[in-house]
Amino acid sequence: MEPASHATVYIVDDDAEVREALAWLLRSRRVLSEAFSSAESFELMLLERPRQRQPACLLLDVRMPGMSGLALFDKMVERGDTAAIPVIFLTGHADVPTAVATVKRGAFDFCEKPFSDNQLVDRVQAALELSAQHLEASRARHELQDRLAELTDRERDVMRLVVEGLPNKLIADQLDISVRTVEVHRARVFDKMQVKSAVELANLLRTAPQ
Repeated sequence: MEPASHATVYIVDDDAEVREALAWLLRSRRVLSEAFSSAESFELMLLERPRQRQPACLLLDVRMPGMSGLALFDKMVERGDTAAIPVIFLTGHADVPTAVATVKRGAFDFCEKPFSDNQLVDRVQAALELSAQHLEASRARHELQDRLAELTDRERDVMRLVVEGLPNKLIADQLDISVRTVEVHRARVFDKMQVKSAVELANLLRTAPQ
């Protein structure tokens, strides 16, 4: 999967030359970026903007004045931000053990300075693809929740028995309604859930939040 053209790479580094170099590198590969000089400014952006809707990843320096990259990462993990915005740490040699530990805690990867341009861009592309997959799965879950919310209680009853594999006659007997009424509810369930068969419905419901 190619990440969307509107995907964004966030750059958080207190070194202006590093920020500019990374932004130039990403522009040369036609990847949009947005740079921040501190963890605090990026954290404020995350809190003020709507929840992430487009693919993104974060290139994050480990050591910075004020809030460190590690402290920012911890906050993102607590809020569940790192699924939509995978984090790639930029680290000096001395910080490699720390960076490895953060990967075990959920960071996407780390790149040791000085890093290979091609290697870094490859990891950025992989992180953006992961972000896109997460956002698409999240969108699909919310869409399914919306479809389920449209069902009446009786349609839910019919749907449950349809998924269990019961024929219309047995569903009618269990719910004490006519077969014709079951057929009507069944058709409405299929229409609202946007499926054409009981098998397709059952497969769809396997992805529903519990």
